[in-house]
Order: sequence, then C-alpha cells, then structure tokens
Amino acid sequence: MLKTASLLIFTLVIVPFIAFKFGTPLTVEQLALLKILFITTITIALACFIISEITKNYSQTDKLWSITPIIYVWIATAYSDWNIRMIFLSVLVSIWGIRLTYNFSRRGGYSLKFWEGEEDYRWTVLKQHKPLNIPWVFSIFNLLFISLYQHLLILFFTLPIILSINTTAIFWYDYVLAGFMLLFIAIETKADQEQWNYQTEKHKRINNKEELNPLYKKGFVHTGLWGIVRHPNYAAEQAIWITFYLFSISATGQWINWSIMGCLLLVVLFKSSSDFSEKISASKYPDYIAYQKKIGKFLPKFV
Repeated sequence: MLKTASLLIFTLVIVPFIAFKFGTPLTVEQLALLKILFITTITIALACFIISEITKNYSQTDKLWSITPIIYVWIATAYSDWNIRMIFLSVLVSIWGIRLTYNFSRRGGYSLKFWEGEEDYRWTVLKQHKPLNIPWVFSIFNLLFISLYQHLLILFFTLPIILSINTTAIFWYDYVLAGFMLLFIAIETKADQEQWNYQTEKHKRINNKEELNPLYKKGFVHTGLWGIVRHPNYAAEQAIWITFYLFSISATGQWINWSIMGCLLLVVLFKSSSDFSEKISASKYPDYIAYQKKIGKFLPKFV
C-alpha cells in the first residue's frame, strides 16, 4: 500500500512538475482542446456516478473504459481540422477500443438496458471490507475513485494525441511505433482469448458435473501466455499506452512532457489492481501461491 501511494504521489506531483518545468508549455490551441475534453470527461464521470448509485451496479466506468478513449481522440482530431497525423493515431486507438469492447461485451458487460450488465466482482469484494461496507463511505469511494479518478485517468492516457496538433508529418519511426502498438494489441487479444477458452471450458465441465482434469482443476488459466507472465493482458495494456506516449516524443522531440502522466498512472493502477485480484485468487485457488512464485507478474522470470 505504501509503495503504491508513493508511486501515485510521484506521478501526480513530481512528474508534472518536471514536465512543466523543463518541457514546452501548452499552446492556446492545446489548452482550448484540453478544456473541451476535460468538460466531456467530467460530464461522463458524473453520469456514471449517478447511474451506478441508482442501479447499484458499479461497473458503469468499466463499460466505457474502451469506448471513451475513441471518443476523446476523434474529438481532438476533429478539433484539429482532421490533422492527418492525429487521424493516424485515432485509427490505432479505435482498433484497440473496438477489440477490447468486443471482449467486454462477450463476457456480458453490456445489456440493452445500458445500466445493467455484468459487474466487476472486485467491487462486491471491496464492499465487504471496512470502512467501504458502510454505504455512504462506498458512495464517496464511487464518486472519487470509480467515477472521477478512473475517467480522468482514461482521459490522461489518451492526451499524447494533443501534442500532435501542430505536427502533420508521420515519420518512419511512427510506423515502427504503430507496429509495436498493434503487436501489443495482438498479444492482449491472444491473452484474453486464452482466458476465455479456459474459463468457458472449465465452467462447461462444472455445469455438466464432469470430473475436472489437472488442467482445469487448478481453477485459473496458467498455460500459453499465462504460463509466461501472470497477467499478459495487463502487461500488454500498459505497453500499448506507453507506446502511445512515445508518439508525443516523436511529435515534440521531448523525452519527458506533461502527457507522460497518463501512462504512468495507468501502470500504478494496474499494479494495485493486480495485487488485489491476486489476493482474491490466492484465497480461492490452493495452487495460486505456487504459480505466483514460479511466474512473473508482468515480465517473465528468468531465474
């Protein structure tokens, strides 16, 4: 917890200070666009908060995780009068978003009644812990973290596109970065598919009251990419947005600029989120602790 808090403070305070101190200030045009995106984000976040409080389904932000980045980048692109470089970046974000939206949809994340759909099991677990088991405390947590913080984070990791607003050229290394981004999207796709196949087959056998073989008896996916790292989908997601930040370096020539805050905050979020998920998994599956010792979380263990 202390390590996560330290990383959060470093990202929210130290990094912006360094970036604004030594980087190029935002232009009037960039500030105007940032204001539009910020107002859009706050409006969406507050709508999610209100809907989740009324319905008691706290996955409203989860439903939009893969959708709002597409909205933000295309708003930015339209504002730039269809800057060709920003179109290039928006297409990449759209490929990522459409793929992830499909994956969330097949898990029951969406419903014709948009306020319904599958809720992330971690919110249910959190509501059982003090002091979040007090309704009004969880409502504050819902407002500040689930709704506002997460939506602002989604905005932040898409903001590198703003730094291309005054640059129309697409350089050869932008195509290299695009290749890496598509590679990480492919890895995330494969990881999600492996998890889908495993869990679907496991639950099919359980529902049919079949005896589980050693592969499914463990209860969690541990082969394929999951036999290399424990969270290949999370690792790829972080790599995607770190790569997206690199496009801002290509556009500005600055290795550190203010838009780095988004991908760093994402890394902090996945660190804390995966820690919490693994705590739950270790309590459910006897073999999970041995799996943790053998397999790296986001990077492979070589020793």
